[in-house]
Amino acid sequence: MSRTVIRLLGLALLTSLAASCSKDAVVPTASPSAAVQSADATATRDNNLALGNPSGAQADSYFYWNYLITKPQYTMSYHRDRGTPNWVSWHLSSAWIGSTPRQDNFAADNTLPSGWYRVGSTSYSGSGFDRGHQCPSADRTGSVADNSATFLMDNMIPQAPNNNQRTWAGLENYCRTLVNAGNELYIICGSYGKGGTGSAGYKTTLDNGRVTVPARCWKVVVVLPTGAGDASRVTSSTRVIAIDTPNDNSLNTSWGTYRTTVDAIESATGYNLLSAVSTSVQSVVEARVDSGPTN
Repeated sequence: MSRTVIRLLGLALLTSLAASCSKDAVVPTASPSAAVQSADATATRDNNLALGNPSGAQADSYFYWNYLITKPQYTMSYHRDRGTPNWVSWHLSSAWIGSTPRQDNFAADNTLPSGWYRVGSTSYSGSGFDRGHQCPSADRTGSVADNSATFLMDNMIPQAPNNNQRTWAGLENYCRTLVNAGNELYIICGSYGKGGTGSAGYKTTLDNGRVTVPARCWKVVVVLPTGAGDASRVTSSTRVIAIDTPNDNSLNTSWGTYRTTVDAIESATGYNLLSAVSTSVQSVVEARVDSGPTN
Protein backbone atom coordinates (compact mmCIF):
# COMPACT_ATOMS: atom_id res chain seq x y z
CA MET A 1 0.00 0.00 0.00
CA SER A 2 1.42 3.37 -0.96
CA ARG A 3 2.46 5.88 1.69
CA THR A 4 -0.04 8.36 0.20
CA VAL A 5 -2.96 5.97 0.72
CA ILE A 6 -1.85 5.22 4.29
CA ARG A 7 -1.69 8.93 5.06
CA LEU A 8 -5.17 9.50 3.62
CA LEU A 9 -6.63 6.61 5.67
CA GLY A 10 -4.97 7.98 8.84
CA LEU A 11 -6.36 11.44 8.23
CA ALA A 12 -9.84 10.03 7.73
CA LEU A 13 -9.60 8.08 10.99
CA LEU A 14 -8.51 11.17 12.96
CA THR A 15 -11.34 13.22 11.47
CA SER A 16 -13.85 10.50 12.43
CA LEU A 17 -12.55 10.38 16.00
CA ALA A 18 -12.69 14.16 16.34
CA ALA A 19 -16.27 14.22 15.14
CA SER A 20 -17.21 11.45 17.56
CA CYS A 21 -15.60 13.28 20.49
CA SER A 22 -17.33 16.52 19.63
CA LYS A 23 -20.71 14.78 19.77
CA ASP A 24 -20.02 13.19 23.15
CA ALA A 25 -18.38 16.20 24.81
CA VAL A 26 -20.47 18.02 27.42
CA VAL A 27 -19.78 21.75 27.55
CA PRO A 28 -20.51 23.14 31.08
CA THR A 29 -23.21 25.80 30.99
CA ALA A 30 -24.70 27.84 33.80
CA SER A 31 -28.11 26.55 34.76
CA PRO A 32 -30.65 29.40 34.54
CA SER A 33 -32.33 28.20 37.71
CA ALA A 34 -29.01 27.94 39.51
CA ALA A 35 -28.12 31.45 38.44
CA VAL A 36 -31.44 32.75 39.75
CA GLN A 37 -31.02 30.90 43.03
CA SER A 38 -27.54 32.35 43.46
CA ALA A 39 -28.81 35.87 42.82
CA ASP A 40 -31.78 35.35 45.08
CA ALA A 41 -29.57 34.21 47.92
CA THR A 42 -28.16 37.73 48.25
CA ALA A 43 -30.25 39.66 50.75
CA THR A 44 -31.18 43.21 49.82
CA ARG A 45 -33.01 46.14 51.36
CA ASP A 46 -36.32 46.25 49.55
CA ASN A 47 -39.33 48.56 49.34
CA ASN A 48 -41.00 48.71 52.74
CA LEU A 49 -44.39 49.10 51.04
CA ALA A 50 -43.90 46.43 48.36
CA LEU A 51 -47.03 44.50 49.37
CA GLY A 52 -49.32 47.54 49.20
CA ASN A 53 -50.59 50.65 50.99
CA PRO A 54 -53.29 49.21 53.30
CA SER A 55 -55.30 52.43 53.76
CA GLY A 56 -54.40 54.40 50.65
CA ALA A 57 -52.48 56.86 52.85
CA GLN A 58 -51.29 60.07 51.18
CA ALA A 59 -48.42 62.44 51.94
CA ASP A 60 -50.79 65.40 52.17
CA SER A 61 -51.45 67.07 55.54
CA TYR A 62 -55.10 67.48 54.59
CA PHE A 63 -55.43 63.76 55.34
CA TYR A 64 -54.49 64.17 58.99
CA TRP A 65 -56.16 60.88 59.89
CA ASN A 66 -54.29 58.89 57.21
CA TYR A 67 -51.04 60.75 56.60
CA LEU A 68 -48.34 58.86 54.70
CA ILE A 69 -44.85 59.03 56.20
CA THR A 70 -42.08 57.41 54.17
CA LYS A 71 -38.66 56.89 55.70
CA PRO A 72 -35.80 54.70 54.47
CA GLN A 73 -36.40 52.38 57.44
CA TYR A 74 -40.23 52.02 57.30
CA THR A 75 -43.43 53.48 55.89
CA MET A 76 -46.51 54.36 57.93
CA SER A 77 -49.95 55.89 58.01
CA TYR A 78 -50.09 58.39 60.88
CA HIS A 79 -53.14 59.79 62.66
CA ARG A 80 -52.48 63.30 63.95
CA ASP A 81 -55.33 63.34 66.47
CA ARG A 82 -54.55 59.92 67.91
CA GLY A 83 -50.82 60.73 68.13
CA THR A 84 -49.99 57.23 66.90
CA PRO A 85 -49.52 55.40 63.61
CA ASN A 86 -52.51 53.58 62.13
CA TRP A 87 -50.09 51.05 60.66
CA VAL A 88 -46.37 50.68 59.98
CA SER A 89 -44.93 48.56 57.16
CA TRP A 90 -41.33 47.38 56.77
CA HIS A 91 -39.15 44.87 54.98
CA LEU A 92 -36.83 42.65 56.98
CA SER A 93 -33.89 40.71 55.60
CA SER A 94 -30.35 40.07 56.77
CA ALA A 95 -29.35 43.19 54.82
CA TRP A 96 -31.02 45.29 57.53
CA ILE A 97 -29.24 43.53 60.39
CA GLY A 98 -25.84 44.67 61.65
CA SER A 99 -24.04 45.31 64.91
CA THR A 100 -25.25 48.80 65.80
CA PRO A 101 -26.31 48.89 69.47
CA ARG A 102 -29.72 50.05 70.59
CA GLN A 103 -29.68 53.87 70.65
CA ASP A 104 -32.56 54.50 73.11
CA ASN A 105 -32.80 58.07 71.79
CA PHE A 106 -36.58 58.50 71.91
CA ALA A 107 -37.52 61.77 70.23
CA ALA A 108 -40.31 63.71 68.58
CA ASP A 109 -40.42 63.54 64.80
CA ASN A 110 -39.65 67.07 63.67
CA THR A 111 -40.55 66.24 60.08
CA LEU A 112 -44.28 66.17 60.87
CA PRO A 113 -46.26 68.96 59.19
CA SER A 114 -45.99 72.42 60.69
CA GLY A 115 -48.58 73.07 63.38
CA TRP A 116 -49.11 69.41 64.25
CA TYR A 117 -48.58 68.32 67.85
CA ARG A 118 -45.42 66.25 68.11
CA VAL A 119 -45.55 63.48 70.66
CA GLY A 120 -42.40 63.70 72.79
CA SER A 121 -40.10 61.29 74.56
CA THR A 122 -41.82 61.94 77.92
CA SER A 123 -45.41 61.89 76.67
CA TYR A 124 -46.00 58.39 78.13
CA SER A 125 -44.19 59.05 81.43
CA GLY A 126 -45.95 57.65 84.53
CA SER A 127 -48.78 56.21 82.45
CA GLY A 128 -48.13 52.52 83.02
CA PHE A 129 -47.69 51.99 79.26
CA ASP A 130 -44.50 51.32 77.35
CA ARG A 131 -43.36 53.31 74.36
CA GLY A 132 -44.08 50.32 72.15
CA HIS A 133 -42.07 50.21 68.93
CA GLN A 134 -43.94 49.29 65.80
CA CYS A 135 -40.86 48.76 63.61
CA PRO A 136 -38.52 47.27 66.24
CA SER A 137 -35.10 48.62 67.13
CA ALA A 138 -33.54 45.18 66.63
CA ASP A 139 -34.84 45.02 63.04
CA ARG A 140 -32.76 48.08 62.13
CA THR A 141 -29.20 47.61 63.36
CA GLY A 142 -27.31 48.37 60.14
CA SER A 143 -26.37 51.89 61.19
CA VAL A 144 -26.93 54.50 63.88
CA ALA A 145 -29.30 56.35 61.54
CA ASP A 146 -31.37 53.21 60.93
CA ASN A 147 -31.65 52.39 64.61
CA SER A 148 -32.35 55.97 65.66
CA ALA A 149 -35.26 56.17 63.20
CA THR A 150 -37.06 53.47 65.15
CA PHE A 151 -36.99 55.66 68.28
CA LEU A 152 -39.03 58.47 66.74
CA MET A 153 -42.26 58.77 68.71
CA ASP A 154 -44.50 58.42 65.65
CA ASN A 155 -43.21 54.83 65.49
CA MET A 156 -44.68 54.18 68.97
CA ILE A 157 -48.00 53.25 70.52
CA PRO A 158 -48.89 53.12 74.24
CA GLN A 159 -48.51 49.39 74.81
CA ALA A 160 -49.15 47.37 77.95
CA PRO A 161 -45.71 46.34 79.30
CA ASN A 162 -46.41 42.59 79.26
CA ASN A 163 -47.62 42.86 75.68
CA ASN A 164 -44.63 44.88 74.53
CA GLN A 165 -41.91 43.07 76.49
CA ARG A 166 -43.19 39.52 76.29
CA THR A 167 -45.91 38.67 73.75
CA TRP A 168 -44.89 41.22 71.13
CA ALA A 169 -41.17 40.70 71.76
CA GLY A 170 -41.62 36.96 71.32
CA LEU A 171 -42.96 37.38 67.80
CA GLU A 172 -40.29 39.98 66.96
CA ASN A 173 -37.56 37.56 68.05
CA TYR A 174 -39.16 34.74 66.07
CA CYS A 175 -39.24 36.93 62.95
CA ARG A 176 -35.50 37.46 63.19
CA THR A 177 -35.04 33.70 63.60
CA LEU A 178 -36.84 33.25 60.28
CA VAL A 179 -34.50 35.79 58.67
CA ASN A 180 -31.47 33.95 60.06
CA ALA A 181 -32.83 30.80 58.40
CA GLY A 182 -32.60 32.44 54.95
CA ASN A 183 -35.94 34.18 54.64
CA GLU A 184 -37.02 37.75 54.10
CA LEU A 185 -40.18 39.15 55.63
CA TYR A 186 -42.74 41.83 54.95
CA ILE A 187 -44.25 43.00 58.21
CA ILE A 188 -47.23 45.28 58.75
CA CYS A 189 -48.51 46.11 62.21
CA GLY A 190 -50.87 48.56 63.80
CA SER A 191 -53.52 49.16 66.42
CA TYR A 192 -57.18 50.08 66.66
CA GLY A 193 -59.90 50.85 69.15
CA LYS A 194 -59.61 52.95 72.28
CA GLY A 195 -58.72 52.02 75.85
CA GLY A 196 -56.14 49.62 77.24
CA THR A 197 -54.92 48.34 80.59
CA GLY A 198 -51.30 48.94 81.50
CA SER A 199 -49.39 48.40 84.72
CA ALA A 200 -51.20 51.40 86.30
CA GLY A 201 -54.68 50.42 85.20
CA TYR A 202 -57.09 51.28 82.41
CA LYS A 203 -56.64 54.43 80.34
CA THR A 204 -58.07 55.78 77.11
CA THR A 205 -55.63 58.64 76.47
CA LEU A 206 -52.26 59.99 77.62
CA ASP A 207 -50.50 63.36 77.41
CA ASN A 208 -53.59 65.44 78.21
CA GLY A 209 -55.67 63.63 75.63
CA ARG A 210 -53.21 64.00 72.78
CA VAL A 211 -52.23 60.31 72.58
CA THR A 212 -54.88 57.60 72.26
CA VAL A 213 -54.34 54.29 74.03
CA PRO A 214 -55.43 51.56 71.59
CA ALA A 215 -57.55 48.59 72.59
CA ARG A 216 -55.94 46.11 70.20
CA CYS A 217 -52.51 45.57 68.65
CA TRP A 218 -52.16 43.52 65.45
CA LYS A 219 -49.39 42.31 63.17
CA VAL A 220 -49.14 40.50 59.82
CA VAL A 221 -45.93 38.76 58.69
CA VAL A 222 -45.37 37.41 55.17
CA VAL A 223 -42.50 34.91 54.98
CA LEU A 224 -40.58 34.41 51.72
CA PRO A 225 -37.27 32.75 50.86
CA THR A 226 -34.73 35.46 50.04
CA GLY A 227 -35.22 36.52 46.43
CA ALA A 228 -36.51 39.22 44.10
CA GLY A 229 -39.89 40.29 42.71
CA ASP A 230 -41.39 39.66 46.10
CA ALA A 231 -45.08 40.53 45.62
CA SER A 232 -45.26 38.19 42.64
CA ARG A 233 -43.61 35.38 44.63
CA VAL A 234 -46.37 35.25 47.22
CA THR A 235 -48.38 32.12 46.47
CA SER A 236 -51.26 30.27 48.08
CA SER A 237 -48.70 28.20 50.02
CA THR A 238 -46.75 31.20 51.38
CA ARG A 239 -46.69 31.34 55.15
CA VAL A 240 -48.58 34.37 56.46
CA ILE A 241 -48.72 34.97 60.22
CA ALA A 242 -51.43 37.24 61.61
CA ILE A 243 -52.03 38.06 65.27
CA ASP A 244 -54.46 40.38 67.06
CA THR A 245 -53.75 40.94 70.75
CA PRO A 246 -55.53 42.84 73.52
CA ASN A 247 -53.64 45.85 74.83
CA ASP A 248 -53.94 44.46 78.32
CA ASN A 249 -51.23 43.71 80.84
CA SER A 250 -52.88 40.41 81.79
CA LEU A 251 -52.64 38.89 78.30
CA ASN A 252 -51.06 35.52 77.55
CA THR A 253 -47.32 35.86 76.93
CA SER A 254 -47.37 33.35 74.03
CA TRP A 255 -48.02 35.19 70.77
CA GLY A 256 -49.26 32.00 69.10
CA THR A 257 -52.36 32.17 71.28
CA TYR A 258 -53.54 35.23 69.35
CA ARG A 259 -53.20 33.95 65.80
CA THR A 260 -56.06 34.95 63.54
CA THR A 261 -56.71 35.61 59.86
CA VAL A 262 -55.73 38.62 57.77
CA ASP A 263 -59.39 38.78 56.77
CA ALA A 264 -60.38 39.28 60.42
CA ILE A 265 -57.89 42.11 60.86
CA GLU A 266 -59.17 43.73 57.68
CA SER A 267 -62.74 43.51 59.01
CA ALA A 268 -61.69 45.15 62.27
CA THR A 269 -59.67 47.96 60.67
CA GLY A 270 -61.18 48.54 57.23
CA TYR A 271 -57.74 48.14 55.60
CA ASN A 272 -56.86 46.22 52.45
CA LEU A 273 -53.75 44.33 53.47
CA LEU A 274 -51.41 42.68 50.91
CA SER A 275 -53.16 44.58 48.12
CA ALA A 276 -50.15 44.20 45.77
CA VAL A 277 -50.54 40.41 45.86
CA SER A 278 -52.82 38.79 43.29
CA THR A 279 -56.44 38.63 44.43
CA SER A 280 -56.61 34.88 43.88
CA VAL A 281 -53.68 34.37 46.24
CA GLN A 282 -55.04 36.87 48.75
CA SER A 283 -58.31 34.98 48.97
CA VAL A 284 -56.44 31.88 50.14
CA VAL A 285 -53.68 33.21 52.42
CA GLU A 286 -55.83 35.87 54.06
CA ALA A 287 -58.46 33.33 55.12
CA ARG A 288 -56.00 30.91 56.72
CA VAL A 289 -54.91 30.87 60.37
CA ASP A 290 -51.21 30.09 60.67
CA SER A 291 -50.37 26.80 62.41
CA GLY A 292 -46.60 26.82 62.03
CA PRO A 293 -43.95 26.83 64.74
CA THR A 294 -43.69 29.75 67.17
CA ASN A 295 -40.02 29.57 68.13
